[in-house]
Amino acid sequence: MFPLLFWWLPSNTVYAVMLAVIASIYVGFAVADGRAKVVAVESAVALAFVVLAAAALSDLAGATWFLVGGLVAHGCKDLWQHRTHFVNGTRWWPPFCVAVDWVAAVAVSGVVLAS
Repeated sequence: MFPLLFWWLPSNTVYAVMLAVIASIYVGFAVADGRAKVVAVESAVALAFVVLAAAALSDLAGATWFLVGGLVAHGCKDLWQHRTHFVNGTRWWPPFCVAVDWVAAVAVSGVVLAS
């Protein structure tokens, strides 16, 4: 769906930006939480997903699969967050984000397999 909103950009670029943005949202939750350790951990995790998204835009063969892996991994991170409540104030967000991450992973997989 998101590539339709940004029709002038390649689909993999839109999905890579989406992966970086959704991973970075937890940084905002961590700042709202207020604990320095939580901010540091969530910032490092977000940076890892930004690097993964950037790698997905490389010219490596099969690089688009990094997006699929990143979305699945972020969904797993959301499940972990939901179970541990590492970041306070995210009661409803992780289950919603798991669904978005994994649906997007299936969609990107379909696009990659179709091309």
